[in-house]
Amino acid sequence: MSLRIPFDTVKETVRKGLINAGLSEEQAEICATIHTQSSADGVESHGLNRVPRFVEYIQKGWINLAGKPELVGAKGAVENYDGQLGIGITNALFCTDRAIALAKEHGIGCVALRNTTHWMRGGTYAWRMAEAGFAGMSWINSESCMPLWGSDVPGVGNNPFCMAIPREDGPIVLDMAMSQYAYGKLGVYRLAGKQLPYPGGFDKDGNLTSDPGAIEATMRILPAGYWKGSGMAIVLDLAAALMANGKVGTDMSASEMGSCGGCCQIFIAYDPYLFGTKEEIQEKLNRRVAAADSTHPDHEGGRVTCPGERTVAVRSRSMKEGVAVDEAIWEQVCSIAEGNLGVKDIASF
Repeated sequence: MSLRIPFDTVKETVRKGLINAGLSEEQAEICATIHTQSSADGVESHGLNRVPRFVEYIQKGWINLAGKPELVGAKGAVENYDGQLGIGITNALFCTDRAIALAKEHGIGCVALRNTTHWMRGGTYAWRMAEAGFAGMSWINSESCMPLWGSDVPGVGNNPFCMAIPREDGPIVLDMAMSQYAYGKLGVYRLAGKQLPYPGGFDKDGNLTSDPGAIEATMRILPAGYWKGSGMAIVLDLAAALMANGKVGTDMSASEMGSCGGCCQIFIAYDPYLFGTKEEIQEKLNRRVAAADSTHPDHEGGRVTCPGERTVAVRSRSMKEGVAVDEAIWEQVCSIAEGNLGVKDIASF
């Protein structure tokens, strides 16, 4: 069952829970804001739903609350940091801001981060770059949780990739895993008692299915674009590990520190006006987006949009009517805020 809870109530409840889990006031404020914003934008799978697992990982010692990005090396517009297994959100925000600062100085900035933890909603950092006026690109590698094309066992991460276009009339932001549906999204549909809109993986008999629970049970999520998503997942894994000089996905699988424990993340910011005026670039972007949005829909009453455009409408509704939350998840988070830290994550893999 879905509830609508005021944004400030959700944020304050998460903040209290994270303080109970050991975060400082500043850490809890930052993380509670990001978790709540993610749910308000319609990405509850990596917003409120992730709070119980985050607390569980802290209790298991998989997240170092004192860990902060430590500079390993720098060459011109590129910097490399060790995240010291710190909080994924605060580590990623730091690296995003460093990439933006480098781009202001050099026109482009790249920050490679190794030995960090789950950044929660990847789109958070792409939106941050776009809202600062920069084109952005970021991705992550993870433990093996998706079968390679042609396999029936997990062999590669679903390695989310994000890209942002700083359009003044509304940023265009892509945030996607290399699987048709991320595990978090499967959890959202399962909790709601719904089937997936399209097949998202294989059941125990090897048949394509839209049943999220059946896919979670087999861990045979479907690569986006079949062999193409599988191929992209591998190269994103390798590129992240190469650039950050950190772990590849199989290293994380072997360490058994949960989802994305010890992962690598890449953050690239780019000045969109290096080779064109602001006026001509923005006009070009608007012209292209308008053409895409006016494309004839495939059914009566349908509407075609570019990535991120619907997010603004969802965000606006959340601020007016309250953030949509799953009742079972909300009960867990409220329990954590009351001091019960023994609650386990039931939302997603």
